[in-house]
Amino acid sequence: MSENNFTYKPLRLSGLEPLYVTPNANFINIGERTNVTGSRKFLRLIREDKYEEALDVALDQVRGGAQVIDVNMDEAMIDGKAAMVKFLHLMASEPEIARIPIMIDSSKWEIIEAGLQCIQGKGIVNSISLKEGEEQFLEQARLIKKYGAAVVVMAFDEDGQADNYHRRIEICERSYKLLTEIADFPAQDIIFDPNIFPVATGMEEHRRNALDFFEATAWIKQHLHGAKVSGGVSNVSFSFRGNNKVREAMHAAFLYHAIKHGMDMGIVNPTMLEVYDEIPDDLLERVEDVLLNRREDATERLLEFAETVKNDKREDKKAEEWRSGTVEERLSHALVKGIIDHIEEDTEEAFQKLGRPLKVIEGPLMDGMNIVGDLFGSGKMFLPQVVKSARVMKRAVAYLTPYLEAEKKANPNQKPKAKILLATVKGDVHDIGKNIVSVVLACNNFDVVDLGVMVPAEKILQAAIDEKVDAIGLSGLITPSLDEMVHVAKEMERSGFDMPLLIGGATTSRIHTAVKIDPHYSGVVTHVLDASRCVSVCTNALSDERKEEFKQNLKEEYEKARADHANKKQIKKYISYEEAVLNAERQDWEGYEPPAPNKTGTFVFNDINIEELIPYIDWTPFFSAWMLKGKFPQILNHEVVGVEASKLYSDAQDMLAEVVENRSLKAHGVVGIYPAVRTGADTVSVMDESGKPHFNFEFLRQQGQKGKGLPNLSLADFISPSDAGKTDYIGGFAVTAGDGIEDLIQEYELDDYKQIMIKALADRLAEAFAEYLHEKVRKEIWGYAAGENYENEELIKERYIGIRPAPGYPACPDHTEKIKLFDWLKVPENTGITLTESMAMYPTAAVSGYYFSHPESRYFGLGKIERDQVEEYSKRKGWDIETTEKWLAPNLNYDPEKLVIQN
Repeated sequence: MSENNFTYKPLRLSGLEPLYVTPNANFINIGERTNVTGSRKFLRLIREDKYEEALDVALDQVRGGAQVIDVNMDEAMIDGKAAMVKFLHLMASEPEIARIPIMIDSSKWEIIEAGLQCIQGKGIVNSISLKEGEEQFLEQARLIKKYGAAVVVMAFDEDGQADNYHRRIEICERSYKLLTEIADFPAQDIIFDPNIFPVATGMEEHRRNALDFFEATAWIKQHLHGAKVSGGVSNVSFSFRGNNKVREAMHAAFLYHAIKHGMDMGIVNPTMLEVYDEIPDDLLERVEDVLLNRREDATERLLEFAETVKNDKREDKKAEEWRSGTVEERLSHALVKGIIDHIEEDTEEAFQKLGRPLKVIEGPLMDGMNIVGDLFGSGKMFLPQVVKSARVMKRAVAYLTPYLEAEKKANPNQKPKAKILLATVKGDVHDIGKNIVSVVLACNNFDVVDLGVMVPAEKILQAAIDEKVDAIGLSGLITPSLDEMVHVAKEMERSGFDMPLLIGGATTSRIHTAVKIDPHYSGVVTHVLDASRCVSVCTNALSDERKEEFKQNLKEEYEKARADHANKKQIKKYISYEEAVLNAERQDWEGYEPPAPNKTGTFVFNDINIEELIPYIDWTPFFSAWMLKGKFPQILNHEVVGVEASKLYSDAQDMLAEVVENRSLKAHGVVGIYPAVRTGADTVSVMDESGKPHFNFEFLRQQGQKGKGLPNLSLADFISPSDAGKTDYIGGFAVTAGDGIEDLIQEYELDDYKQIMIKALADRLAEAFAEYLHEKVRKEIWGYAAGENYENEELIKERYIGIRPAPGYPACPDHTEKIKLFDWLKVPENTGITLTESMAMYPTAAVSGYYFSHPESRYFGLGKIERDQVEEYSKRKGWDIETTEKWLAPNLNYDPEKLVIQN
């Protein structure tokens, strides 16, 4: 049984909403305060029959970050079974609590079973063990499985609790085999509690308590595949009852090391957890000396130091202290922290105090947003936080809108703030980056008019006039968008516009803006590298004091850039297309037999469960979309962005869980595998099912001069030529995970954070779907790598045989080849994906491409090509030269307007 078998079977829990415990998930906090054995307050409320107040304890845990609620009613003076049933029913009536899973915690089976009969969704039983022997253990396990719950298994057997490393792993291994081999209990639903015992008790036998737990946890995760590890964290600090400062430091340090060893979840008080990095160094040193058993005198030193640490009685109130400030302070704090809970009541209070809605916006709201802007600009705040702040601002402004409208009618000549129009250009449907720019501008007191996607030039210009905007921002992702931006600039010049034109998007660049766009518009044209630069650019471009100087400097900079571009000597040399073909990669077609697919034809995959795709997600680009740079999962522990990356990742997991639960996104895909043969230097003919030529894919070849022994590559090199006498094959695919995204975007209309999040996740899911299908093709449909067995990280690194290049990308930059791909596989009919006139796919969360199986096939960049290949390619495509140049503009090694080769 390999670890990989469980990669696709996470521990799945649920209340009203699902919770997934996967290898990539953050630590799961189990709220501990609804436990009569661990909370005096909760015990008192239950004893006094104050269940409504007891419910507030649970609510505090949820709002404090608990993802599972532990409920325990084991106390001699109360009817545990009745109390459990009553409290669980009350919890079910409170949606904010009922959304998360329940852990039924009891040492009495009758209470556990009563609880299992009350909870909705999938909960956890805490706990069963071997202390009464195997028969009872298996009987209880089978009942828990029947009720559909997961189970905590204590490291406890007929001889007592496991109190050292060897006893821990012995009992856990025995329990695991009984559960999986005899009770047929799902391994992913087993949660071991290897016993967290107190440290620093003064007893020699307790010195390794924490260290034994860490080592046992690592052993369980390595050997008992699929199982999870949990524990009651507060036990470790039992010796320091009454000293919360020391206890919370011990909990944080214990968790830090336990999680590194593989601990998945734990019973903690999430509202009082110290941040590991914020534990004072002197206290942390002494705590870790004890936990890791690093010194003979570790206990004595911690006890001595604990006497000098005074408890701060304000800790319990810290989370809500800000509510006691002035309304201005509360609004500013809410914006900086992204807290939306009280925003409407505070906004109303500020309006009543200040008398005008504009004073509220320009006063405390902008004060808060100015702080956000400063922190973001200085790198002390990150984009996810900024977007959350924008959500609060948006809610406050929405609340004030009726007041603003009334005031506008009374004061029609009031001067508005600077207004920026944003649009994704005609033919392009990508807008995540544009949405982020919109949020950042709005956070800095700019009024933003967002026209959306696929906006033609005439609509952009008319909206700019109608809305009286101060600047226009254009966005685009695909290469044809570059030409459309040039067209907009020409139209702005022809129509007499003089407002700044901002250019942004993945395919844009400073040099393209300088060479291709700026010459066509006499006003300011400026490339905006990313969202973090948009505020300074707009401020400088629109400032009465600085705009002329900004324009002059920019024009001079771009003039110099054009001159440098025109005059620079080509360091890289190019060869003729004929020479490039002669230097093609030569495969040993005589000694190679192309693998015959298990099945040929077209295969449709409709409404694939999103849950199946989640394990294939490459998370690194997700963080890049939010301007958090770093490789996953290391970014979660990054010293600068780690905290925010972890929060963002947690929010992403929550949204994915909602998507899976509500089936709000649907994934559709199509795959085709057909015979093919290379019929020209760069032409691949695809056969129909009868073996007759059906149509051709046209590829391009590198023309840069290569070193000795290095070929000029074309994707066609990886398909058997017609004169080899071999039957080869080519595949194609198209997938989307964006069916339903428009409804979600509309649902999140007032929540920029969720809008950007769902778009970013849908993109990741589409890429994950492409990875998922490619694996299925390699192992099953084509079957040329049936024995392949890679982890997700290895899939991301493309360790497998074969490639799936996409039309429009470096090896094959002609987007129009998608038309053939879409016709071949009937993509619109089979998946719902369509193409815009610029060959962008809609929904945007879509991927399409080819499959090559040759073991030498690899990704590469075409680079620049010369006019002789453009002419030859035009003949094969049946195009005129101008059409070819339009679609291949970024790859041309000459100026198509002057038709002069730049050597």
